[in-house]
Amino acid sequence: MMSSLTSPRLKVEGLTKSFFGVQVLHGVSFEAHGGRVLGVVGENGSGKSTTMNVLTGILQGEGGTIQLEGRTFAPRSRRESEAAGIAFIQQELNIFPNLTVAENLFLLHPPRRLGWLPLISRRRMHARARELLQQVSLSVAPTTPANSLSAGERQLLEVARGLASNARVFIFDEPTSSLTAREVTRLFEIIRRLEESNVAVIYISHNLQEVLQLSDEIMVMRDGRVTLLKSSTGSSASDLVVAMVGRPIESLFAERPARSALGVRPVLEVSGVTQPGTLENVKLRVDSGEIVGIAGLMGSGRSELARVIFGLDEHCAGAIRVNEKPLLSGDIRSRLAAGVAFLTEDRRREGLMMEASVADNMALAALPTFAHRPGQRIDRDRLLHAIREMGNRLHLKSGNVRTTPVRALSGGNQQKSLLGRWLLRDPRLFILDEPTRGVDVGAKQEIYRLLQQMADAGMALLVISSELEELIGLCDRIHVMRRGELVAEFGREHFDREVILRAAFGQGQTQ
Repeated sequence: MMSSLTSPRLKVEGLTKSFFGVQVLHGVSFEAHGGRVLGVVGENGSGKSTTMNVLTGILQGEGGTIQLEGRTFAPRSRRESEAAGIAFIQQELNIFPNLTVAENLFLLHPPRRLGWLPLISRRRMHARARELLQQVSLSVAPTTPANSLSAGERQLLEVARGLASNARVFIFDEPTSSLTAREVTRLFEIIRRLEESNVAVIYISHNLQEVLQLSDEIMVMRDGRVTLLKSSTGSSASDLVVAMVGRPIESLFAERPARSALGVRPVLEVSGVTQPGTLENVKLRVDSGEIVGIAGLMGSGRSELARVIFGLDEHCAGAIRVNEKPLLSGDIRSRLAAGVAFLTEDRRREGLMMEASVADNMALAALPTFAHRPGQRIDRDRLLHAIREMGNRLHLKSGNVRTTPVRALSGGNQQKSLLGRWLLRDPRLFILDEPTRGVDVGAKQEIYRLLQQMADAGMALLVISSELEELIGLCDRIHVMRRGELVAEFGREHFDREVILRAAFGQGQTQ
């Protein structure tokens, strides 16, 4: 819905902020209008989060002005900003899992039986909760425990909570990083409804295609400054990348030279692997020094294939060989002994111990390598030295690896710590499921360069990604998966975005 650009709902002019004498925001200015979406992109450390934290009272700005609905606005707390009509839906959702859906919706202002009595009217609370849940298309009962909701349902619950407080500005911070394709579609529909209700939406994401698809205007931040502020019409991902990092998107990938067959040997051989309802007669080969990609729609079986190859899930038919040695179904130990590494798509839930230190997280897979016999005593000094050297190799920004909790790192540095964990084992085959999910463009380039170096050193890499440009830029071959089957294969000389997408949708021919 188009709205008048003469009266912004939120107006920021010359916002500044410093930490310990270091200025992190340098005169940030922008407007957010009712009925429009302002997309915000930038690398980690660009100032996006600091700006939003000032808008929502988590931090206090030092210079500049903020106007909300035409009035000067300087919130001193998150609660104050919510009361003023700003809903902040962060990547780490503020949902209390031990409470019901209705209790989460009305945690701060529950309906009372009588205005002056401190007695909650559960009848009114549940009735109002049903209205709000219907508005966001969330089909659960008000009495449903919040811990039973999926990631997408929790996201919608946060939106409903914003509606409960009559918010007129919604800020979404990386809302789709842990959602399925269906949940993403539903969230986008809700954002469109917010637009139609004349709500101002600020949408922050590392996914440039999402921002281009959703936004009316786009703001790019770099080093605490706004480097681009323009209409999304006519904008491209390359325009945004240049404004973010000062170089075009094509430069993110090094040129992949033509591979010689000399000295090449198969590292991974998958033949006829089947698991009813998940995988059907999958045949796949990855050679030494080769990067093979798996493309496909969400739910096509890509992650399920990765888990079966690594032994996390079992298969009922077919064979998996690493360096010509057959591996038993569901036997992770044999994979580790064969030099197989696996980077999960969900680093926060399945990959990292978020409260543990960076060093403890990186050490997990490599402990046997640094154990002395007899007694398997860990050589801690040698292990810590190896972790620090790996951190330097990965350009890991973490402070003291022994004391810094991994939760304190940016998404890109968390991903590097996971990569480092497996590289300490010097694997022969590395399976990577969404290797750059939730990381900024600068960290992506570093990860791409690392993967290419690994392949150049003879490692075999199997890369699963939802970003087709990522696979096209990285891989030597791309397989397309659909409904549990590999339906097409393309060599680098035949990479074509449209053709690959057609195959993923079932409209292409196997090559």
